[in-house]
Amino acid sequence: MTVEQQSIDVLVTEAREGSQAAWNALVDRYAALIWSVCRSFRLSDADGGDVSQTVWLRAVEHLATIREPAALPGWLVTTTRRECIKLCGGRPRTWWSVDAMVVEPASGEESAPDTEVLAAERRASVREALAQLPPHCQRLLAMLFETEEHSYADISARLAIPVGSIGPTRSRCLGKLRDSPLIMQWFSTASTEQGS
Repeated sequence: MTVEQQSIDVLVTEAREGSQAAWNALVDRYAALIWSVCRSFRLSDADGGDVSQTVWLRAVEHLATIREPAALPGWLVTTTRRECIKLCGGRPRTWWSVDAMVVEPASGEESAPDTEVLAAERRASVREALAQLPPHCQRLLAMLFETEEHSYADISARLAIPVGSIGPTRSRCLGKLRDSPLIMQWFSTASTEQGS
């Protein structure tokens, strides 16, 4: 029996005793679980990576205190949720902007692996295109696409721009984003692939 096929009880016991192979098998087995929780919070890849590292560090620190090895997956989910909430509450939520701007399949629709890959590529293209916009456009679009709704008065106060110029500025910024070579390239590649 390979390390990967061993039961969770055996892996946790051996990891507690210092087996690197057992620890690696636990990480391989449950990394996707942690990432799925991070995705449910719509964290960016960088934030998800930070949360994942923190969760595994906590697992190392608390592995000896987990009485039932079979409870490890639940412990990982709970710890990941707490870290995501801590991250979300600790700073402005500008990380929502990319995912909010990219149309995803409706909830309940099954997504095939290739659909998920395309969605990830689309998010990466939008992220890169956003990073190339002028800073004022990045800030405005981030505020407009956060899940926390902001009134125009709030946006005006926080970004020091007149209320009357928010709509036209938003239109110009979205136009720049739409005309970005990264976005145009992605759409031309996607339409070519769909046509083939």
